[in-house]
Amino acid sequence: MSQMSPFTRNTLAVLLGISISYTGVAARAETLNEQVAGTWAYVSVDTVRPDGSRQPMFGTNPQGLAIFDGSGHYVLMTSRADIAKFESANRMKGTPDENRSVVQGSIAHFGTYTVDEADKTITFHVAASTFPNWNGAEQKRPFVISGDKLKWTASASSGGTAEVVLRRLK
Repeated sequence: MSQMSPFTRNTLAVLLGISISYTGVAARAETLNEQVAGTWAYVSVDTVRPDGSRQPMFGTNPQGLAIFDGSGHYVLMTSRADIAKFESANRMKGTPDENRSVVQGSIAHFGTYTVDEADKTITFHVAASTFPNWNGAEQKRPFVISGDKLKWTASASSGGTAEVVLRRLK
């Protein structure tokens, strides 16, 4: 190296530094499972019909969180922002219309999850849900993470395809 010009030595040093930095970045690349882990807020939950038309399942401003703890446990809770309060202060005394509004305007479930790195799917192993037909079920969903957005699709329990978009909370 002593016979190299200062320009060549500096260029080589810069290239070596870039190479080492790039290798360090590549070594820190997160798996899909690591990318899923965290807390996500709902952006949209739409039913997509075969003709491509969309219907928001929980209104235009769905509320809720999806939490993936990184060790395989999750909780998802989604709700319409505009569900009216019950007339009674006792949730056990809701009218049939109030109860229907809650059931049709929200969904929650929890359990464990697995991420398949090869086929880019997440499988929810539902322990319990506010829709009891899902209790004990497995739900496999293809997903994509792009920046701070997580998007998956699934068969909608109300018919059609559900498209869920979430934003990572910091």
